[in-house]
Amino acid sequence: MKNQVKKLGKLTRTLIRPVTHIPHIKRSRVGAPPGSLEYTGVERSEPVALTLIDWKDDHFEEIHGIDSSWKDRVPSADFNSWLDVSGVHDVAIIEEIGAHLGLHPLIMEDIIHPNQRPKFEPFDDQLYIVVRMLHTTEEGSVQEEQISIVLAKNFIVSFQQDPGDVFDPVRERLRQGKGVIRKQGPDYLAYALIDLIVDYYFVLLEKIGNDVQDLEMEVMDDPSKDTIHAIRAAKQTIISYRKDIWPVRELVSAMTRDEGGLIKKRTTTYLRDVYDHAIQVIDLMETYRDQLSGLTDLYLSSLSQRMNEVMQVLTIIGSIFIPLTFIAGIYGMNFAVMPELKWKYGYPAAWVVMILTAVGLLFYFKKRKWL
Repeated sequence: MKNQVKKLGKLTRTLIRPVTHIPHIKRSRVGAPPGSLEYTGVERSEPVALTLIDWKDDHFEEIHGIDSSWKDRVPSADFNSWLDVSGVHDVAIIEEIGAHLGLHPLIMEDIIHPNQRPKFEPFDDQLYIVVRMLHTTEEGSVQEEQISIVLAKNFIVSFQQDPGDVFDPVRERLRQGKGVIRKQGPDYLAYALIDLIVDYYFVLLEKIGNDVQDLEMEVMDDPSKDTIHAIRAAKQTIISYRKDIWPVRELVSAMTRDEGGLIKKRTTTYLRDVYDHAIQVIDLMETYRDQLSGLTDLYLSSLSQRMNEVMQVLTIIGSIFIPLTFIAGIYGMNFAVMPELKWKYGYPAAWVVMILTAVGLLFYFKKRKWL
């Protein structure tokens, strides 16, 4: 059983990892005017990748690696368009996209400042949404990434920091025409993207839930210093998740109350479902955080219990040997007149007394259930 617990502990410390921390992000210049376009994220050298998807009813077209020709297709009067931008480090391209689509300067500023809190902001005939996407990397760690979504009447633009996301199921639904996604507008696509991000929160929290159970078994059976380190790592992970997930509830709630007309009533019904999911995710996080706090207390109690058991054994051993030491000490004194020293049966009698004393104490401790 002990070997099994150690194996689970090793598994726990492999799975529970804090969200991958982004290297130091520089701040924008102090006193810079609002709307200043200065990239503050991690320096990158790879080119920005653009993907365009046009859809409406039975029509679907997907173009990868497009150049400036996308300007002739977005916005379109005939189709709905989704322009996916992978990489926000090239300020010139972001500025070009913003100028063509008429994005507010504050939107473009937030896009290239990839440390925004999840939020929802209306801008005239456009809506700006920021969410934090959490997805696993090839190494198995969890990557935190800002997703900016601009929603307009017949197009949607998504900006992400790095290649790779969790949107493939939505793309596949568009390709295959599954469900009602092709019959809906950009507002429904924005809902689908946010819903997928929230669903992926459940996947990550489910892993943490399993690992918390393994940690609980380890704490109960064979806690060690590695155990408390794993508990702290799990708490850091929950704190990182909480920072990214908690504002999503407010974001979705604000989207359901939007009165600009860009989010249709039918989409609002779906958004209320996402709101419920966001609350469930938050409840799970709070539950796991409480469990981890309880595990810390349980770990300390377990160490205290083990120490008490050790002290109990040492106390019993000491209690048995104290009277034996007293008897040995009496007959080890160098007085001239000690009748028992010259007694023929003095030595075996001393042994008998000491053995009977030890056995009597053991019987007494057993009767009192101290052993």
